[in-house]
Amino acid sequence: MHTPSGTSLPVVPAALAPVRPFAYAGTGGAAGTGIRAASDHLPGLESTAPVGDDSVWLHDALLGPHSADIVRYLSLARSTGGPVLDLGSGAGRLAVPFARHGFLVEAVDRDASSLERLQTWGRRIGPQVSRLVIPTCADLAELRLRRTYRLALLAGTMISAVSPRVRPGLLHEIASHLDPGGALALDYTAHHLRGLSEDPHRTWVFQVPRFDGVQEWVVARQIFDLTDMSERITYYAARTGKSSSERVVLTTDKWVIDPQRLTDELDAAGLRVEDRRRHRIDDRTESVLLVCRARA
Repeated sequence: MHTPSGTSLPVVPAALAPVRPFAYAGTGGAAGTGIRAASDHLPGLESTAPVGDDSVWLHDALLGPHSADIVRYLSLARSTGGPVLDLGSGAGRLAVPFARHGFLVEAVDRDASSLERLQTWGRRIGPQVSRLVIPTCADLAELRLRRTYRLALLAGTMISAVSPRVRPGLLHEIASHLDPGGALALDYTAHHLRGLSEDPHRTWVFQVPRFDGVQEWVVARQIFDLTDMSERITYYAARTGKSSSERVVLTTDKWVIDPQRLTDELDAAGLRVEDRRRHRIDDRTESVLLVCRARA
């Protein structure tokens, strides 16, 4: 899935229009309750890609300032060494910092424009960074690797963007290209399935951190379908500048992860879960980080 679409709209119907966060002051849990996202963590809303320049700020809000995972992944890379494989790299939020720390990184993404942004960022820093980044335009569903790596990353809940039908093949491809003792690190949002069946709709609101004089608020509405274990997220963004305002709608589709099924798929691919770290988001949702080692 992971097929975002964006449309700039002059008007969003009133029933769908973003509202100020005081209207979403609930703490979560009750059916239909809106939730204000904490400033340091977003609830698995990350797997989206910028449609154009007008969506870059939203994308960076979802995968930029809130990404404490960069520090965790860098720490892991220091223990494994490189080369590093960054799957679903986007515009380089991980690949460029890794290269700045001296790691050779292959950045894989199916969006060519995101890879162009990555390369521009690397060149702007200098050749000591740009020469360490290898951009590869490829769809994870059809991934064929040519190198071996010490560390592979599926960050930003990227595993949720991979269809369960092709996920076992992707994990096997990754495992077969890890050096002995190499690691795969990934994160995803784990949902309490009973809670989702009782209330399959959720609404989050957060402010996009911008530094260009524009105020931007986003309402993110999640709709879960447990029949096919899927999720659709629609972002309604309202931007207000000194002389203009606009509203933008961005939609992306994801898969709901079954933790036991994922563990079984990792095991079948030859990957052993070495570390499992959990961060509680609310009473029915948590963020999970897995570090998996390739069997010798």
